[in-house]
Amino acid sequence: MQEGYLTMKRNSILAVLLSTAVMLGLVLTVTAGLSLAETPAPVADQNATSATVEYTLVTGGGTGQLVFVGRGGEIDGVVNPTLTARPGDVVKITLINEDGMLHDLVIDEFNAATRQFADRGEQDSITFTANRSGTFVYYCSVPGHKAAGMFGQLIVGTAAAAAEEGADIVRDPSDVPPPVGDRPPQTVEVDLVAEEVLGQLADGTVMTYFTFNGTVPGPMIRVRVGDTVVVNFRNASSSQFPHSVDFHAATGPGGGAVFSNLGPGEETTFSFKALNPGLYVYHCATPSVAHHITMGMYGLILVEPEGGLPEVDREFYVMQGEIYTEEPYGTTGYVNFSHEKMLAEQPEYFVFNGAANALTRDEHLMRANLGETVRLYFGVGGPNFISSFHVIGEIFDRVYDQASLTSPPLTDVQTTLVPAGGAAMIEFKTEVPGRYILVDHALSRAERGLMGFLMVDGEPQPEIFDGTPTHGSGH
Repeated sequence: MQEGYLTMKRNSILAVLLSTAVMLGLVLTVTAGLSLAETPAPVADQNATSATVEYTLVTGGGTGQLVFVGRGGEIDGVVNPTLTARPGDVVKITLINEDGMLHDLVIDEFNAATRQFADRGEQDSITFTANRSGTFVYYCSVPGHKAAGMFGQLIVGTAAAAAEEGADIVRDPSDVPPPVGDRPPQTVEVDLVAEEVLGQLADGTVMTYFTFNGTVPGPMIRVRVGDTVVVNFRNASSSQFPHSVDFHAATGPGGGAVFSNLGPGEETTFSFKALNPGLYVYHCATPSVAHHITMGMYGLILVEPEGGLPEVDREFYVMQGEIYTEEPYGTTGYVNFSHEKMLAEQPEYFVFNGAANALTRDEHLMRANLGETVRLYFGVGGPNFISSFHVIGEIFDRVYDQASLTSPPLTDVQTTLVPAGGAAMIEFKTEVPGRYILVDHALSRAERGLMGFLMVDGEPQPEIFDGTPTHGSGH
């Protein structure tokens, strides 16, 4: 009894110390996840007498970050490596604590979890039979650690089987049209198709999206002030719902929605003159408008001022939205839209570019080199929530508030407010290499899928930031 009490007391002290460190800004913490008392007990598969596949992961791995790092074999040195197994394999994953912080490793779908431990060099393992195909997440369940990036994928079977037949609807953030530059006004044609797509919301979770051109957000459109924008709009014949498009950049009834409300298989053309420079949202405006927006029908149109924008090295396109499902967050399989939760403004998911944690995946990471200037075109589709947009570890050199490109920018900004149906243009120079986390500083939303990574490559800059780990005599 005395030993058990001391163990509980020690874990409580560690948790308090961790929380204090988080409040000081050493790691990103959000209030979600499992408490120490709620951590699932390790589960040993009774049929798992010998492992078919074995992996070893260490915490931190000398990176100074909250990550898992592979040890041995093909995953050696890989941060949050993707683990693979065949259906029926007996999988053993060993976790070694290398950073002296409280950690565990959990895979919910296989009811597998190590115990939580904090001593350097301490280790524990999970062993289970991979008796189902798909893509599953392994993660640390200590509050805030998954949100800070301590998670990876286990793929059982082929990648195609793991996809659960859902399309990748994520608009790549680097898919930005080239600058307009210093040219006279002209006529620009834009082709938009309303498509209803079965897409991947999260690992093993699919839903029906409403999209422009098959992705969320829709394509970024780039024109200059004075251009005439001709919109060729079509609602795909496979659609089940009517759709339309409303451009906040247009001056005219419904921003074009009055003339573009189409049934399945119909098409139309309308035009507008871009009278005002700025960064504007466009979205479907067919009732229920909020329903069509939350399912993914939004995008940005940039109207450059006369003479164009100053040159930068990297440009990225990111939009935030929220998704309302009948099923709770994390439910696998097909999930259904909930009109009741939408009206109550109780989303299950918050997303960048359409899917949970979409911009943390290798295929959709934002990348830049040390010393480059970065411009973010950031918008909020909504339909309901304001974003407190923040990049952890960066200070915005310039923020064009409310996406006003003709007003002097704000300078030296930590977090900027962007309303639903609004946008901002943000610029900064990369001065230290590493991984930078995009969040809404309403940080509990990170636990519901709202996170992205900007990876900056280059040599360390210890005169600006020295991330060399230092260890005392104790923990």
